[in-house]
Amino acid sequence: MKNDQLVTLRFQDNIAIVSLNRPARHNALVPELLSRLVQVLEHQDCQAAAVVILRAEGPSFSTGGDLSGFQNQSASIGTYARELVGQLNQVILDLYTHPAAIVCAVHGQVTGGSLGFLLAADRVIMRRGVTITPYYSVVGFSPDGGWTALLPDIIGRQQTMHWLAGNVSYDADTCKSLGLAQQVVDNDCDGAALRWAEQVAEKQSGSVTRTRKLLNTGIGALRQRLEAERESFVSQVQTQQALDGIEFFLRRHENV
Repeated sequence: MKNDQLVTLRFQDNIAIVSLNRPARHNALVPELLSRLVQVLEHQDCQAAAVVILRAEGPSFSTGGDLSGFQNQSASIGTYARELVGQLNQVILDLYTHPAAIVCAVHGQVTGGSLGFLLAADRVIMRRGVTITPYYSVVGFSPDGGWTALLPDIIGRQQTMHWLAGNVSYDADTCKSLGLAQQVVDNDCDGAALRWAEQVAEKQSGSVTRTRKLLNTGIGALRQRLEAERESFVSQVQTQQALDGIEFFLRRHENV
């Protein structure tokens, strides 16, 4: 798939609809997808939208970093990880500081660093059946994607530690109870996201932009926390524990 097809952008009136489009790999994150997502979010037409809907094609929203990519880059895994997590951090910051309201329409699985997309959004709508799982303790990675930089501000330090250490899978209703999702629907999360976006777009977009700026204070501190995640991730991913964890996970789940 060409890089410009990994993330697509279309418009419905003044609503930008951004779609992750790597369905055969459950929209797992690779540098090409993340760089394309940055390009789309920073596009002048997307910046001018009243609302941005972030959604995904295929059976899952996104399953975090593609472990096959790490395995394929094992000889230079530190460099690869630094690039990948750096791009992920840029996406999170672009979502967090975007002038438009951001709504995520989430279905299927969300694992690893892909949680960061949800943490940076203004509204998260989940289809019933969603599961969110860290997997860091299984693979031997250090958390990235805002698991330590943003998540404790929403659910608290102790709950974050419980989730990460226990590698618990949380369903949509649990996420709603914790404040990670604002709405759970039985089927059409894309339709629910569009309806919310249309309601927001009807209001004065300038007011929404100013409200986001007021709410999203402390961007410098967030940037530092995300960078600390990246440094920890890069250090840990080069250990034998992580290298063995990648091989074990891929053999178990993908019959490599």
